[in-house]
Amino acid sequence: MVEAAPPYVRIVDDIKRRIADGELRAGDRVPSTRQLARDWDVALATAAKALARLGQQGVVVAEPRVGTVVAGPPGRSPRHPHGDPDNPSRDASHSAAHGPAHDSVHDPARDPARDAVRESGRDRARDSGRDAARDLTRDRVVRIAVEMADAEGLPALSMRGVAGRLGVATMSLYRHVGSKDDLVELMIEQVFGEFPLPDEPPHGWRARLEVAARVQWAAYRRHPWMAGITSLTRPLPSPSLLRHTEWALAAIDGHGLDPVTMMDVHILLYSHVQGIAANFELEVQARAMTGLTDDEWMRDQDEQLAAIVTSGPYPTFVDVIARMGGDFEFDFDRLFELGLRALLDGLAGIIERQPGRD
Repeated sequence: MVEAAPPYVRIVDDIKRRIADGELRAGDRVPSTRQLARDWDVALATAAKALARLGQQGVVVAEPRVGTVVAGPPGRSPRHPHGDPDNPSRDASHSAAHGPAHDSVHDPARDPARDAVRESGRDRARDSGRDAARDLTRDRVVRIAVEMADAEGLPALSMRGVAGRLGVATMSLYRHVGSKDDLVELMIEQVFGEFPLPDEPPHGWRARLEVAARVQWAAYRRHPWMAGITSLTRPLPSPSLLRHTEWALAAIDGHGLDPVTMMDVHILLYSHVQGIAANFELEVQARAMTGLTDDEWMRDQDEQLAAIVTSGPYPTFVDVIARMGGDFEFDFDRLFELGLRALLDGLAGIIERQPGRD
């Protein structure tokens, strides 16, 4: 049994077929992300991933203020994909000997007036591209990158994709950011700038740790890709992340904890927030790959899950599900609150223990 291709792959293959069949020609606009999402009944992220893949393969290009269009073959006029630009007399002699081709009479894409309008549009697009490059700033690059990561996930982010959204050449970005890693670090700074820690910390270690956790949770809730940017063993050299570390360590300083325990407390708190929030990004990626929401995916698994449950010794699981009415709805905010409360309650036994007590 052949496994069906992911939705975005099917979209890519369909657009390639339409180009091969002549339905779409060089310079023609391809359907927009929103139109593809409607036509194929998929998420916007899935449609965006299809267009991004076509762009990576050189099948389409983004023209500023025009949209995504079919790319022309190298060295060949985009409006004459079937002609021979190196030997135009060949086409003329063919026409004189055999008369005009049937499709040239009825195909509006070969209308000289329309070609002139499109050439004028491409000239304006090139001028707009030069203007965009002149107006480019680091702040604009970072802002667009954050928007793209929010919509499609961090793995889908590329320097080429950001340049396409900005309507500039990819190399133009490197005048403002050194690499994609540098761009991600700048994105982190921008996001935490939206969710700053208070100027004056509240009283008490517990209140301070709770504030830090809630600020991080709000940032990850708004920007799901943030939870996947760094690991515990390979932390990024980010001033904003270090400010959170400083805040947490200062909150528990002076309670008689050794330095290793202080760092462990900070890491445990950070891991709780990051661990729950990581599921937001995983869901964005899953939707992009499958075109299914989490509810739709779960419905597809109902039959298989029911077969597993009824065939094994899982009485407690079956009983709990039955008492919930057969349905469990994930609420990440509820999980975050429950885990934060339990974690702080547990840390209290460590942080508030009496000196000399084991």
